[in-house]
Amino acid sequence: MSLRSRVLVASVLSGVLLTSACATFADQPPPESWRPQEQLTPQGGPDPEVPGESRPGEGGTGDSGTPTEIPPPDGCKDYDPAVIATCLDTVVAVAAFPGDGQDPVALVGERRTGRILRVKQGSDPQLVATVPVDGSGDGGLTGLALSPTYAEDQLIFAYITTPTDNRVVRIAPGDVPKPVITGIPRGATDNRGALAQDRTGALLLATGDAGNAQLAGDLGSLAGKVLRFDASGAPAPGNPTKTSLVVASGLRSPGGVCTSVNGPGAWVTDRAANQDVLFRLELGKPLTTPAWTWPDRPGVSGCAAMATGIVIVMSTAGNAQRLPIASDGSFSGKPEVTLDKDEGYGLLGGMDAVNDQVAVVGTLNKDGGRPVSSDDRAIVVVLTGQKGSGVD
Repeated sequence: MSLRSRVLVASVLSGVLLTSACATFADQPPPESWRPQEQLTPQGGPDPEVPGESRPGEGGTGDSGTPTEIPPPDGCKDYDPAVIATCLDTVVAVAAFPGDGQDPVALVGERRTGRILRVKQGSDPQLVATVPVDGSGDGGLTGLALSPTYAEDQLIFAYITTPTDNRVVRIAPGDVPKPVITGIPRGATDNRGALAQDRTGALLLATGDAGNAQLAGDLGSLAGKVLRFDASGAPAPGNPTKTSLVVASGLRSPGGVCTSVNGPGAWVTDRAANQDVLFRLELGKPLTTPAWTWPDRPGVSGCAAMATGIVIVMSTAGNAQRLPIASDGSFSGKPEVTLDKDEGYGLLGGMDAVNDQVAVVGTLNKDGGRPVSSDDRAIVVVLTGQKGSGVD
């Protein structure tokens, strides 16, 4: 990446993460590419930030407030303080550790190698496990989640493609991966899935239709579904059908599943046959009516949910888009686009929230993008630029 000027707009003062709206948003796509919505009152979008960095004019950039110039990467050395790990390979899966956002830590999964690494600012990536995967096509290691009781059991869950199926495996410290859910159909395409905690003690998995659209509507198949299960792989308490893992159907090629860390609601992104879509997940109901659509197909990928909005990163357009949620629960206007062009990091894939303001995102530039020497990378973004927002 060429020399960039980026305003570093993160500050931690007395334990409070401030996120003022000082981001510069990219031009919006043409109006005909969006589904009509009500007029938006801007609320800010995600910015590449590192908690603890100074704001312009607050030390670190001089009295003039001139934006800090960040040199281009030099091999695996990346001078951008928003970057917390470098020289990775196609990061589709991310699982962030909960925290106050000041020193984010996450697990990242490389789709084609099956490596799971622990990443943190100022430390070399630490190999946690390597899961055997078939990374051909869009398969491989595509989902990661911490156990809902990780503090007690230290378990990690991964969604992977093998030569014969797609499956969920469970990884305990010092042990080999153990299968938890097997036999999810695989095909030449649409094997990718997304994995997350549902914040109620269960796990959510969105699966692709393995290139067969009929499977998404077949309740006897685990393809094209959202599954909800416990740490043993059994249907979780509260599922609409007690003996079934399936809680929703109708997916084609999901990019992300996310649940709000500070309010109710779960969301799934999907690359449908004719457009990219975002669904609100309601247990027991088919995914037939999108909450939002993208006819221009930016490649919806990972997502992070808050009570005030949904942030989605894009693997084709290479940006992040925030959909603010109105008081009645609807979306109030066009997405706010950030991390675009020279202000971005290229193609974006996995995403997971540390808390309701900070998330970790992985890049996919080694898989169809324009990688720089430090790609692929894990970066920290602040999810909202709303003035006055913060976390104690």
